[in-house]
Amino acid sequence: MPTLRRFSLLLLLALTACGSKPGPVGTDPVSPAAVSPEAPTPIPTLTPTSVPAAARVNGEIISQAEFEAEVARIKASQAELGLEISDDEAAARALDELIDQVLLAQAAQAEGYSLDEAALDARITSLAADMGGAEALSAWMQAQGYTEAGFRSALRRALAAAWMRDQIIADVSPTAEQVHVKQILLYNQERANNVLAQLQAGSDFDELAALFDPVTRGEMGWFPRGYLFEPAIEEAAFALEPGQFSEVIVTGVGFHIIKVVERAERALSADAYLTLQEKALSGWLDQQRQSSAITLTP
Repeated sequence: MPTLRRFSLLLLLALTACGSKPGPVGTDPVSPAAVSPEAPTPIPTLTPTSVPAAARVNGEIISQAEFEAEVARIKASQAELGLEISDDEAAARALDELIDQVLLAQAAQAEGYSLDEAALDARITSLAADMGGAEALSAWMQAQGYTEAGFRSALRRALAAAWMRDQIIADVSPTAEQVHVKQILLYNQERANNVLAQLQAGSDFDELAALFDPVTRGEMGWFPRGYLFEPAIEEAAFALEPGQFSEVIVTGVGFHIIKVVERAERALSADAYLTLQEKALSGWLDQQRQSSAITLTP
């Protein structure tokens, strides 16, 4: 998953709308930092406007002001972590996050989601309480460049996006077919071929795995389809039956020989569940981008 999209998805997975379906992650309330200043109420069709636009998503404007504020927020958050980020990378990340949020909020509206003023007021009251009172929230809004109207609009859109996010990830099952795998990882092609020949001649896989990695003994644990960063290993694993081992698999990490120990339908680990949720959300957003009218202002 691309780094910029992953940042955006993790941010969205940290949001939870009032009354939304809970998932294994993202159960905290929406924080003020999860919304962007001056986010406009979604516009169904493109209409003339004098507001400078950084982008338009199906006719809805992402203003230059909110885009610049989001860039500043990203740069500030990276600085707090002691990390550097270029202006171009921060700008690309900001646009990705804002476009993703608009697409989700638009889909929520199409699905019938709505949030009345009383519910929005209650959400703001809850946020104020979490921050230590209305004055603390007001001070934070001013520091972030929010007007009261802009903050309400931004929060409304963030809540709609979070609601739609929850509908998408709710379709990810908490159980899946998984394989329990061990591996022998080598960093030389010739040596990997020699080890494979030993296995084919009857050498014990577990003994060789422990020889080359005394700490983990080659243990990779259980994983479902769509979890590993190396698809070639995953593809090979699901093509094997328990007790079988693979040919040499070449990846950017090295040369792998894997063995499937067990295969079963079982509950996903928290990390695997989150990864599959991220992929579901990423796939949905990619599809929406392909079918949407998105224009960037030079």
